[in-house]
Amino acid sequence: MPVSIVRSERACGKRALAAAFVLAAAAILTGCASTIADYMPTAVGGLPNEAPKRPENPPAFPPVNDVPAPRAGADRMLTAQEQKKLEADLMAARARAAAATATATAAAAADADATGSTRKP
Repeated sequence: MPVSIVRSERACGKRALAAAFVLAAAAILTGCASTIADYMPTAVGGLPNEAPKRPENPPAFPPVNDVPAPRAGADRMLTAQEQKKLEADLMAARARAAAATATATAAAAADADATGSTRKP
């Protein structure tokens, strides 16, 4: 094997090792960035002077494995009468919302006609 090929392989290996070192150092330093920023001047990227101070005791980690208690009556289905009542309530609410929208649209159109605006409401 020629000597020039061996030297270029060594140089490539050194470059790869240097790149891996730089990436590892960057990954390690990014974990400290939030606490380092507390002590850096604002001019170089630190927190502004009016930023609130960090709490002395950090909040507890949220309990992700706690399952809420089952709701009372969750195992009971609605009766036909209850379902009809809910549907009627929803239809009434939909009708009220449609009436309010129509009233607002008509008022905007009347206002546009009074001011001479050609913009659609």
